[in-house]
Amino acid sequence: MPVLLVPGVLRAEAGGASRLEVAAAGTLSAVLAEVGERWPLLSRRIRDERGALRRYVNIFVDGEQAALETPVAPGSEIQVLPSVAGGSR
Repeated sequence: MPVLLVPGVLRAEAGGASRLEVAAAGTLSAVLAEVGERWPLLSRRIRDERGALRRYVNIFVDGEQAALETPVAPGSEIQVLPSVAGGSR
C-alpha cells in the first residue's frame, strides 16, 4: 500500500495522523481520489474544485516531484508539502 506523509500543518484535516495508508495505487490521481473519499477536509487542502493540485502544494512520490499522472506503486511514499507564506516586516 502507498503511504501518504501528512505534514504537521495538515494533520488536523487527517484526524491527527502523520501517515495515511491508502489502498489505491496506479497514479497519484487515484491515490488522491481515495484521500478525497476518506479524508475530504485534507483533500480540499490539496486539490481544488476541479481536482487539480492547488497552486502552492507540491507533492513528491518516492522523492521525485509528481503530477497527477505520476505512477504510484504499492509501497510508494507520497509526501505533501504545502508552501509556507510569510516574511519579515
